[in-house]
Amino acid sequence: MAIEFTYSEEQLMIRDMVRDFVTNEVKPRAEEIERTDAIPKELLGKAAELGLFGLAFPEEYGGAGAGKVGYCLMLEELARGSGAVATTIGAHQSIGAQSIFLDGTEDQKKRYLPALCRGEQLAAYCLTEPASGSDAAGLQTTADPDGDSYVLNGEKIWVTNGGIAEVYIVFALTDKALRAHGGVTAFIVEGSFPGLKRGKPERKMGLHGSSTTAVSLENVRVPKSNVLGEIGKGFITAMRALDVGRLSLGAGCCGAAKEMIDVSIKYAQERRAFGGPIAEKEAIQFMLAEMAADIYVMESIVYRTAWAYDAGQKISREAAIVKFVCSEAGERVVDKALQIHGGMGYSAELPVERYYRDARVNRIFEGTNEIQRLIVATDLLKKGRY
Repeated sequence: MAIEFTYSEEQLMIRDMVRDFVTNEVKPRAEEIERTDAIPKELLGKAAELGLFGLAFPEEYGGAGAGKVGYCLMLEELARGSGAVATTIGAHQSIGAQSIFLDGTEDQKKRYLPALCRGEQLAAYCLTEPASGSDAAGLQTTADPDGDSYVLNGEKIWVTNGGIAEVYIVFALTDKALRAHGGVTAFIVEGSFPGLKRGKPERKMGLHGSSTTAVSLENVRVPKSNVLGEIGKGFITAMRALDVGRLSLGAGCCGAAKEMIDVSIKYAQERRAFGGPIAEKEAIQFMLAEMAADIYVMESIVYRTAWAYDAGQKISREAAIVKFVCSEAGERVVDKALQIHGGMGYSAELPVERYYRDARVNRIFEGTNEIQRLIVATDLLKKGRY
């Protein structure tokens, strides 16, 4: 038996609850989600009944108070069943609702978080634009004051949950001269506000079922009471939320990798070639060993970082490490899983090829891995030590 972290009884209950949900509800519908490119509403409804949409947030706002360790356990289990389901709930909670929790006023938290935690509404995070991806500071969406409101104009792209959210966290320029250094402000924009338009679903290589669209803002009037955090401090809000998002992504990569090693072990023991199970062949054994090593590293850094976050420590550098290490290790694991399965791994008859396609985006979203390396290196050089 592999070494395991010492989790609380409550955390183990969360893991087992989500594991049962994934086994009984998510995995049986994973191919339907892939085929229809949509998650059934009743499936999301069952996830809401279990409290999965607000698991990490305090009970006073409608959450379960499970912290980031409990939340990562949830994401890990969800990703074992469906990358689309994990991404939908993960983006809603770790960067969407999380932004409100981090920098919202008490009134904003009480207005928005309970419905978000109950899964009655979904949140989306709108940062990327046609001319600003990794260069998030180059955004062009504007927010101009007008009486008791701000008027927003611009376009956001690659918005996870973009087509199904009711609450959008939108980052816009309130000072074109200052830009990221005091000129970006965050806003809570409701999907019902006139002028907000959802684009058509993107056709993607993977994560079919996860709603990804553009979101355009045409003279969207947002009350000043919906300014999230301080005027000009929106870029800080964006980066703080992404710390949590990167940690969550690492947990999802870890879960998918565990699923892939489990199906690979089973297949290797059952598939016979050259007079016996392929599991007896050294080439297969080496691949399984390397997969296990990658998973051990992933699990170790995800839960060490989640524990640090729950203890109140700053995790920007660590979250960046989690993101690029886990996304790359996860891709290696699923690649070996496909190799072990041979031709069947390449076939859509088995889920391995779906996990293979789903894994590729992890090196891109939540900030490309090249940007994560820059974050780590910049922090090291700034401090002059590890």
